[in-house]
Amino acid sequence: MQKKALLRKKLQKQKIDGILITDIVNVKYLTGFTGSSGYAIITKKDAVFVTDFRYQEQAKHEVKGFRIRIERGDRAKEIKDLTDEYEIRRIGFEDHHLTFGFYNKLLKKKIKLRPLNNTLESMRIIKSPVEIDFIKKAVKRAETAFRKLHPFIRAGSTERKLALKLEELLKEEGCKTLPFGVIVASGSLSALPHASPTSRVIKEGDLIVFDWGGEYGGYYSDMSRTVAMKGRNTVKQRTIYSIVSDAQKKAINSVRSNIKATVIDAAARNYIEQNDYGEKFGHGTGHGVGLAVHEKPYISWRSKDIIKENMVFTIEPGIYLPGFGGVRIEDMVVVTKTGAEVLTSLPKKFKVI
Repeated sequence: MQKKALLRKKLQKQKIDGILITDIVNVKYLTGFTGSSGYAIITKKDAVFVTDFRYQEQAKHEVKGFRIRIERGDRAKEIKDLTDEYEIRRIGFEDHHLTFGFYNKLLKKKIKLRPLNNTLESMRIIKSPVEIDFIKKAVKRAETAFRKLHPFIRAGSTERKLALKLEELLKEEGCKTLPFGVIVASGSLSALPHASPTSRVIKEGDLIVFDWGGEYGGYYSDMSRTVAMKGRNTVKQRTIYSIVSDAQKKAINSVRSNIKATVIDAAARNYIEQNDYGEKFGHGTGHGVGLAVHEKPYISWRSKDIIKENMVFTIEPGIYLPGFGGVRIEDMVVVTKTGAEVLTSLPKKFKVI
């Protein structure tokens, strides 16, 4: 109810009669619907959720506070019928979710449209106590799975085998879906921030970056750990790891409500630059996590986001050396009245296996 009330206030400011929500993540946020097809229309007084026949019974169980309709034919025509029925003279739409083709179909139905930017995302960015609790449980599932993976991390295994095993363990912990494909990157491939697992055999002296997440109630977690296999280059690996670890601590300690996200990014980035590895850290320091694994706020040098209490995001600096390997340490935090509460609890001490 509160979400609809907040959205209606936004409608008044925009001077429109309703809003069409088509992004399935935003639909879920508003309605609780977990299927893959549906949209919602919110007006000043009414709220309707529309899906197809496949989800008729599911919608009855999941969607509360909305009139439920089952679409029978052309979606653009049905939206036109709804705008007529609810006397919507001008309807807002999510400008970064509606395709150009479907936009044109709506125009041909004589529907007056107004683009809206980040209307739902600006609501989702602040997490409720229930959402934070779900994220914490998603973190716990992910951490439990990783602890169970430890006996399988050994020379002679492959990246793909470890990734598949971790996915299996995550599902055993109750994760219905995974936020993204598990990343296991070893040796020189660990210098690729978003490497896909390969058939490469884990060798002595390798750095191994693990990046994975869990799920609970549709909400996600995201974390990374880097370990080393006993062997060559341990001194250099430990040095790089220490720099990344200290950079992350500085970023976490910088978190405050009402600061720019760029301040947090700079805390990590400046420290890495001071240690002569600035060019080896090319991605943002973090990103929001919730119903999507990448959402606002974005913690980078380009971000325009302002940090507020109850935002949840990652802090994940890294150093990536082509031909040698990479280190990334990623934790999740929730912004509190006094700083940041770290939600992840896996040890971060440099570990040699």
